[in-house]
Amino acid sequence: MKLLFDENLSPKLPIQLGDLFPNSLHVRNVGMEATIDPIVWDYAKNNDLMIVSKDADMHDLSLVFGSPPKVIWLRLGNCSTSQVENLLRREFRMIQLFYEDKNSSLLALSWPD
Repeated sequence: MKLLFDENLSPKLPIQLGDLFPNSLHVRNVGMEATIDPIVWDYAKNNDLMIVSKDADMHDLSLVFGSPPKVIWLRLGNCSTSQVENLLRREFRMIQLFYEDKNSSLLALSWPD
């Protein structure tokens, strides 16, 4: 279960979450900084990665094309890297179930009400 963190998230996240999501990457790690979303989409699809993004465009691509790749859409607004890390840690089991579900293409995560 490998993640590809979009440009709008910290490049530190793959390291900070390496215990739960080994071999995850940030778009910077693969030379895709400032790359258009369809190219990021294709990279994730071709490399069995789930995209993690705060970008509504990834949400839209998921609705249009389905999976693969799967998209984890973080609906957080302005927040710290540690808040993103904490959310992904807290929702690890849900992310696992999402990954295993062949019919799901989008998982929206946000702070509890």
